[in-house]
Amino acid sequence: MSGATARVADATGNWVDNRAPLWSRPYLRLSRLDRPIGSWLLLMPCWWSAALAAGVAHDPSRLPLILALFFIGAFVMRGAGCTWNDITDRDLDALVERTRSRPIPAGQVSVPQAMAFLVVQALIGLAVLLQFNRTAVATGIASLVIVAVYPFMKRITWWPQIVLGLAFSWGALMGFAVIRQRIDATALMLYAGSIAWVIGYDTIYAHQDSEDDALIGIKSTALLFGARTGPALMAFYAAAVALIGVSLALAEARWPAWIGLAAFAAHLAWQVARLDISNPALCLRIFKSNRDAGLLLFAGLLADAVMRAA
Repeated sequence: MSGATARVADATGNWVDNRAPLWSRPYLRLSRLDRPIGSWLLLMPCWWSAALAAGVAHDPSRLPLILALFFIGAFVMRGAGCTWNDITDRDLDALVERTRSRPIPAGQVSVPQAMAFLVVQALIGLAVLLQFNRTAVATGIASLVIVAVYPFMKRITWWPQIVLGLAFSWGALMGFAVIRQRIDATALMLYAGSIAWVIGYDTIYAHQDSEDDALIGIKSTALLFGARTGPALMAFYAAAVALIGVSLALAEARWPAWIGLAAFAAHLAWQVARLDISNPALCLRIFKSNRDAGLLLFAGLLADAVMRAA
């Protein structure tokens, strides 16, 4: 297949391939709407912080609107980030089996077309951001620096997952900026815990490409840890649970939040026990399961916010 009908290797059988108009498919693939798991993972810290901040404020009345705006913003800005990533990585993507069928290296979208699409997505994200207060707007704009430099990190450091963690965890600050109009120690501990979580799950994700990455000189924690990935994951996931626990303690969270954290921790422990880094398909399934882990924690935080308001 060629053109808009060609499919991305690791995202077949989805609604974009089967039902989206032909002209839109390359752009929807650029924004990863054919595989939205990354948008969900970007959204989770946003929802965590919104629920936790609402609990601290004893006022969840604005939560439905805030959660909806975060949902739109996460999907749009993840799409913009992926478009930027594909523009900067187009030559590298052409060398990796899993990514050479992406729209730019496959010739479905030109670089100028991708740049125009990036601008459109960024403007939609800005429209969402402007619904919030000045503190939240400034906090959101500050994240763009990290997003801009992330694609280049895999070329210069074995720890690009740290930079991804800084970007993908930014929502842990946004909820407090929106609801509390400040970023305090509770928000910073939630942010730190989320960073540790992202490093863990993206290490799992990176094991899909470890052989190709080693051949073309791309660095990652998957290659750095290698056979020691299991113990490394245990350390990062334990740090995530501990730091988020500190955030809950600072917020004086009640028992539903702690049950959510316990469920989150149990899911992470299951991931480590189940992982086989030599099985790329299993790595992808376990990586995707982190949405469920994040939702478990969110459910506890949301229940806590509602209980405290009552």
